[in-house]
Amino acid sequence: MRLMELQEKDIISVKTGKNLGRIIDIELNVEGFITSVIIEERGFFRFFFHGNNEINIKVKDIVKIGDDVILVNV
Repeated sequence: MRLMELQEKDIISVKTGKNLGRIIDIELNVEGFITSVIIEERGFFRFFFHGNNEINIKVKDIVKIGDDVILVNV
């Protein structure tokens, strides 16, 4: 799967059911492995005030990557 395909999926918290946003970037370690994904948080304040709210989600917190969404344990 390519990063571009991941960026098209909504990130959903399995704890709250909330749509957290979409992937905007990834972090790699020195060996080139993905350690976390960075998502741009959705919400009222971000929309109206153009805030830069980013959430860093560790790869270990990804529960499932589906056809339309990515489920995370946060």
